[in-house]
Amino acid sequence: MSRIRAAVLGSPIEHSLSPVLHRAAYRELGLADRTYDRFEVDEAALPGFVAGLGPEWAGLSLTMPLKRAVIPLLDGISDTAASVEAVNTVVLTEDGRRLGDNTDIPGIVAALHERGIDEVPSAAVLGAGATASSALAALGRICTGEVTAYVRSRARADEMRQWGERLGVPVRTADWADAAEALAAPLVIATTPAGATDALAAAVPAAPGTLFDVLYDPWPTVLAAAWTGRGGTLLGGLDLLVHQAVLQVEQMTGHAPAPLAAMRAAGEAALVARH
Repeated sequence: MSRIRAAVLGSPIEHSLSPVLHRAAYRELGLADRTYDRFEVDEAALPGFVAGLGPEWAGLSLTMPLKRAVIPLLDGISDTAASVEAVNTVVLTEDGRRLGDNTDIPGIVAALHERGIDEVPSAAVLGAGATASSALAALGRICTGEVTAYVRSRARADEMRQWGERLGVPVRTADWADAAEALAAPLVIATTPAGATDALAAAVPAAPGTLFDVLYDPWPTVLAAAWTGRGGTLLGGLDLLVHQAVLQVEQMTGHAPAPLAAMRAAGEAALVARH
């Protein structure tokens, strides 16, 4: 049986743009028999869902809160996924294995490369958590100096320093109250929830560098709008979503390169339709 099914799992999942992006790729690649769906699955339901996957399944995309919960259910994970203990991609092989990968990390790097950002002397990360650890891993590939993480608690600061040690990235932590100073960094990666950085908009410098704000809905964020208003380079959550999805499509279908432009256009149209 052909492996033609794929889906994104998470909770909540209704907001996910992954079906839009993957289906656009299938259309562009002429893969008419491929399907890509979304399923509301929480941590308790995940083992049963994975156990029930038949030979028609090619892969899964995973969002919160499943990126760590899925690891014990797999036959192996990539070094990239292991580095941050997070899997957002599962590929089901012809011999029945379930292999995990993390395409968020190379997705961040690819999105920056697309804008001509191949190396930075230092960087700042706003927030701490799963996305922040992926950001640190990505910065390990392009940042030649120190990364400063702005966090709200001592526990989060300890976490980010530990991730830095594990990933081989020099990390300094600072209190969230001083986050305005982060905006002077040549590259700022904001990994915080909607609204968390709004108050920083007034502190955008006169000649800002690059802001990578991982949100895509609502978009632009208040900080992102202020950033472009001052002439800074801006990347958003859709950039990350598209680039990580490109890698997922390639792994799940075996077709490369995946159609980046068509996937981005579909994602942009879907966001416009929402509003």
